[in-house]
Amino acid sequence: MSTPYVPFGIHAIAFALFDANEKIDSHAMRRQVAIMHNSGVDGVCCLGLATEVSKLTETERRSVMDIVAEANADVVPLGITIYGNSAAEQQAQVRHAESVGATWLILQPPMVGTFAGDEYIRFFGRVADTAKIPIAIQNAPAYMGRGLTATEIRDLVTQHPNIRAIKGEGSVVDIKAVIAATEGALPVLNGRGGLELTDNARIGCAGMILAPDIVDHAVAIWRNMREGDEVAADSQYARILPSITFAMQSIESLLCYGKRIFAARAGFEIFDRSPALRPTPTGLELVARHADALGPYPTSSN
Repeated sequence: MSTPYVPFGIHAIAFALFDANEKIDSHAMRRQVAIMHNSGVDGVCCLGLATEVSKLTETERRSVMDIVAEANADVVPLGITIYGNSAAEQQAQVRHAESVGATWLILQPPMVGTFAGDEYIRFFGRVADTAKIPIAIQNAPAYMGRGLTATEIRDLVTQHPNIRAIKGEGSVVDIKAVIAATEGALPVLNGRGGLELTDNARIGCAGMILAPDIVDHAVAIWRNMREGDEVAADSQYARILPSITFAMQSIESLLCYGKRIFAARAGFEIFDRSPALRPTPTGLELVARHADALGPYPTSSN
């Protein structure tokens, strides 16, 4: 029996790229995955907050799984976020993700109501127990308005051994509490667009899951941290921090401006799906400045 996959390093999570008619642009999505590969990522993900998953129909979510899996072509591990407001809906999404070759899955809490932690524990457990591949839990209460405490996460992973990772969206202080509560028994990956990137490595994060606007720089920074060159990593991080801060004012800001930084660097045109935060002239000026500072993406992974 093969050893279950354990996520680590820098994973890029795809933006939802739409055409002028607000339909999923499959060609642009495939180009995006190629940019991720050329950036040297340790994994590719889709259907998280950056993929605007709540704006997608169930059919579109399956289509995005198909497109990204085909474009990834097993070059790196594929993580797919599972969105749904009932256990049955999430279980159906799990089955489709497994059918396209996902390596691991990330479960989001249902976006209906707000419940006590034990209700979310039961919900996640029902979905996780039906999966044939490793599961992570997305815990992002600051962005999603619901989540688990560090102690509840510990209880969840104790009860359901198929849950093998946590996808957090929090400060290093909060993430360190999760790592401590689970006693290092499973990897914790953070996000937040790369904020506190080097400190996440220092506290013991297994990796980061980031939208692709700065992911090539994040790969280089994480590599330097792993190799013990903290001086170089901190210097690189300081250079990209203004761009991260600009994009990560909120999830809506990331989808408006972070996506446009990515597009400017990659030579894409961005079309929003309504409702959306619309860019201002000042915002577009800042997009151009940050994209110029970050430079073009690598054209190969070497």
